[in-house]
Amino acid sequence: MQDLKGKTALVTGASTGIGAAVAAALGAQGCKVVVHYNQSEGPAQAVVAQIVQGGGQAVALRADVRDSAAIKACVAATVQAFGSVDILVNNAGSLVQRAPIAEFTDALFDEVLHVNALSALVFCREVVPLMRQQGRGGSIINVTSVAARNGGGPGAYLYAGSKGFISTATRGLAKELVPDRIRVNAVAPGVIATPFQDRFSTAQMLENFKASIPMGRLGTAEECVGAFLYLASDQLSGYVTGQILEVNGGQYMP
Repeated sequence: MQDLKGKTALVTGASTGIGAAVAAALGAQGCKVVVHYNQSEGPAQAVVAQIVQGGGQAVALRADVRDSAAIKACVAATVQAFGSVDILVNNAGSLVQRAPIAEFTDALFDEVLHVNALSALVFCREVVPLMRQQGRGGSIINVTSVAARNGGGPGAYLYAGSKGFISTATRGLAKELVPDRIRVNAVAPGVIATPFQDRFSTAQMLENFKASIPMGRLGTAEECVGAFLYLASDQLSGYVTGQILEVNGGQYMP
């Protein structure tokens, strides 16, 4: 995809899993990539090294997405490093904790919604004025989830709700930013074999999830990459905005 070459992509939560795979793929396509992380500096630097070894340009930047000032500084550092922001991938997020409704707390609600929903909006708030000033449009790709469609697994209704917010906000932002030639779309992964699932799902849960997937297996981070490249490329998806691409092995068919 020649139109991606030379563009700057900021990928949040890019140290492991889907974010790391997307960052590496954008780098391989010639993008200058910011690999955002919070705690996993070593893995983030490994993604940077992979991109650089392939002849690309990349830097790792840390920011706690629960801190709006840190997000603002991360975007400013992106511009300082590469001069622009053309592609924003809002991938950072967490289930935080599975909790039955009787164990749900106000603090848990605040954290889940902050990490998954508010942080994405703050990144958009900081990036959109830059894309407008650049005058060549841009692509924002939010990461939602099959959980936004089916309510998620046991005790994950807060996560599912936060991703439902992202899905709906994606459509609203797409309408608002059309005049600026900024396309806003989302990718909705299904059950993907990543450190996210290692942290929050038991082996039995994963077997139960697998049984609900027509393809009969979990997906991989690399199998999600194509959807992101498609939405990042004006050449491939220039007439696509406000859409959610489902990547779930047939688990949910809208």
